Amino acid sequence: MAYGYDLKSEEDVKEYLKNLGTEYRFGCFKEKPEVCHLLGDYLEAISKDFHKAAKVYKSNCEDFNYSKSCYKIGNYHMAGKGGVVQSQEKSLEYYDKGCDLGDIDSCFRAGVISVLNSKKTKPFSTFSHGVERLRKGCDGKHGDACHHLSALFMDGNNTKTDHLPKDMKKAFEYAVKACDLGNIHACVNVSIMYMRGEGVEKDQGKSDKYKNIALEKKKEAEQQKQLTFQEGLKAV
Repeated sequence: MAYGYDLKSEEDVKEYLKNLGTEYRFGCFKEKPEVCHLLGDYLEAISKDFHKAAKVYKSNCEDFNYSKSCYKIGNYHMAGKGGVVQSQEKSLEYYDKGCDLGDIDSCFRAGVISVLNSKKTKPFSTFSHGVERLRKGCDGKHGDACHHLSALFMDGNNTKTDHLPKDMKKAFEYAVKACDLGNIHACVNVSIMYMRGEGVEKDQGKSDKYKNIALEKKKEAEQQKQLTFQEGLKAV
């Protein structure tokens, strides 16, 4: 039961969702950005009205500076979804704004786009900007951002405009942080680095430890996928 509705009843579920949408619209009309974002999520996930969802996310980002809405409209521009133009450059604008407002997912996306785009003939962003965005995401405990930073320090970058020296010690430190935050690939890298003595002293015991951590995280991820699949098969 939810607010007097029987969620095992198809009619009650439809009525509940309809009233939920009305509630979100009313809250958004009263200029509550967190409710406006929920309205966008409702339009996207329940109504499947991506055009309206895009408008809500865009307005909530630009007018109310709601970071998660900046991230969402950035995603829409990446995919060319909801009637908006497909543009990595436009996506980066929104991801950058979301990042500046504190959304670490936006920082990660802005970092990846900037790093990749900086290698193009006519880039609209820079490698150093990408590194800065990834650092901000990693500082905010985004495991994938830490993992990407680790990879960048493993390879280094030496161009006319941007220079990042290869630094295996920093690569190791970011890999450990990424592993601690749940990134399986980073755990594998830490294990290999301990085994080879790259960025850290050789230690087979710790190499085995991180190998086991990676295997355990992989097992947990597979179990979670199985649980999600089974939940999707359950009768309502």
